Amino acid sequence: MRTIRRDGEHELEIRRSRFLCALARVPDEEAAREFIARRRKEHWSATHNCTAYILGEDGGIQRSSDDGEPAGTAGVPMLEVLRHREMTDTVAVVTRYYGGTKLGAGGLIRAYGGAVSAAVDALGVLERRRLLVVDVFADYVIGGRLESDLRDSRFQVRDVGYGDRVRVEVALPEEDLAGFELLLAELTGGRAGLERRGTTVVDVEP
Repeated sequence: MRTIRRDGEHELEIRRSRFLCALARVPDEEAAREFIARRRKEHWSATHNCTAYILGEDGGIQRSSDDGEPAGTAGVPMLEVLRHREMTDTVAVVTRYYGGTKLGAGGLIRAYGGAVSAAVDALGVLERRRLLVVDVFADYVIGGRLESDLRDSRFQVRDVGYGDRVRVEVALPEEDLAGFELLLAELTGGRAGLERRGTTVVDVEP
């Protein structure tokens, strides 16, 4: 799945109607609804404020609203763009200021879907990946050099702690664990320990 790189707004004008698409990253439905409420309050005088959002690691939560546009001409095409782009934890609000020219059902579908698509293109996307999190332990004799070597590697160092030993927290794809353990053995002569911590979701360049 993917999410947007940053929150923002993008505007299209279609046959004198203004379509403002605002996108935001949200962690849950409460945050999505709050964002929608803020946009509706901000653009209270608009003709329509249509919405769509997808949430969850697997995109399992999906909602949309036509907000007075003919059924299926606004919220659903907005949602379809988010689905097609494999977006999640993302909410879209398309605000329409009517320009005096009717677009028809097909025109509305293209306009609302196009507004979301253009906004996604303008704001950019990041891939969401679930990574394994491990703690690497080493004594102070080799710990400093090990931290430096790991930061120079392709693996992601998330945290470093100093207790009775040096602890380096690393995130990596599950399938890379065997290769990571070999690297550790090479760097430390087998003197480093490794413990699984769990998993985390990170955003990375596609």
